[in-house]
Amino acid sequence: MKVILLENLKRIGTIGEVIDVKRGFARNFLIANRKAFYASKENIKQVEKIKSELSKKDSEKKQEAKKISEKVDKKEYNVKKLSTENNELYGSVKPTEISKLIFKEGKIEIKPSMIQPVKEIKSLGKFKVKISLHSEVDAEITINVTSAETIQ
Repeated sequence: MKVILLENLKRIGTIGEVIDVKRGFARNFLIANRKAFYASKENIKQVEKIKSELSKKDSEKKQEAKKISEKVDKKEYNVKKLSTENNELYGSVKPTEISKLIFKEGKIEIKPSMIQPVKEIKSLGKFKVKISLHSEVDAEITINVTSAETIQ
């Protein structure tokens, strides 16, 4: 299915580009989230007219993402979790928990969907976590997981 992109998307394309994607991806994600239009002749003309406006909005989003990146990049956040004697956690540290932690410490709102742990956080220690703020702006933080108590 051919669609026209309304924003820059990582590994997919840029604004105004006509791409061919699977029907389900187009319908359920791109069009549902207003990231693309069906590629009809009318829509192609309409996107050409508003392309500069879309580019302006995208650059504003990018600037905002850079500001957030400067605030959180290379920072370390501490999490206390219940753990076993083998230094394994009961459960794991999820992106929603990391998002709440960043908001609590720095009043910076980051959606859990933007947070991508390099590997699942299921034990004590330090873990690198990548935050995708924009298609061109990423930040990396460290999550330091310490033991709240041990349970036998």
